[in-house]
Amino acid sequence: MKILGFIPARGGSKGLPGKNKKMMLGKPLIAHTIETALLSNLTDIVVSSDDDDILEIAKKYNVKVIKRPDELSGDLAPTLPVMTHAVQTVGGNYDAVMTLQVTSPLRTVKHINEAIELFSQDGEADSLVSVIKIPHKFTDASIMLLDGKYIKPIDSEKLVLRRQEKPTYWARNGAVIYITRINKVGEYIFGGKIIPYEMNKMESIDIDDIEDWQMAEALMLYNQQK
Repeated sequence: MKILGFIPARGGSKGLPGKNKKMMLGKPLIAHTIETALLSNLTDIVVSSDDDDILEIAKKYNVKVIKRPDELSGDLAPTLPVMTHAVQTVGGNYDAVMTLQVTSPLRTVKHINEAIELFSQDGEADSLVSVIKIPHKFTDASIMLLDGKYIKPIDSEKLVLRRQEKPTYWARNGAVIYITRINKVGEYIFGGKIIPYEMNKMESIDIDDIEDWQMAEALMLYNQQK
């Protein structure tokens, strides 16, 4: 299966300014995702950015680079049209597109390859999403609301006290691996028949602010020293 690796990377960030090119363990944050993608079974890799510095970093790795047009730049630009623009610009005969977010540096080659294998085995699937189990204490069976000075279950009919009896819920995780079948590009990044790819809590860190950054950096350093 031929899969294009798509790495979107804006220059700006409200939570942590310039985070995609900020240095983490001796290299720009985006470099960690590019290096991981290059070691995986992805067919080709393209970086799409509105930032010249980020594009210059990507060029050093000999991956495809795309400078976004003005209408696809800035904080409010959604990922779907950016992905569609990248696929149309690159061309080629791909079966699917994998979106890899720069802010998930603990995603590994193993994760990417396992997701590719999982998706390639299901000819009916339209997309794949990396997920994490929602802790039982955050499900409807446990969540409570403040009512005056007292709290009450958000849904008394779903109130369950035993963890073993609570339903299992899943959420898209921060490590963001999306696979989109090529004939669905332009419709959605994920949708239709969606395959879940489970990852654990540590692997799912998504960097939004300085605390996330410090946690991710500490975990990466720990993994390097093991």
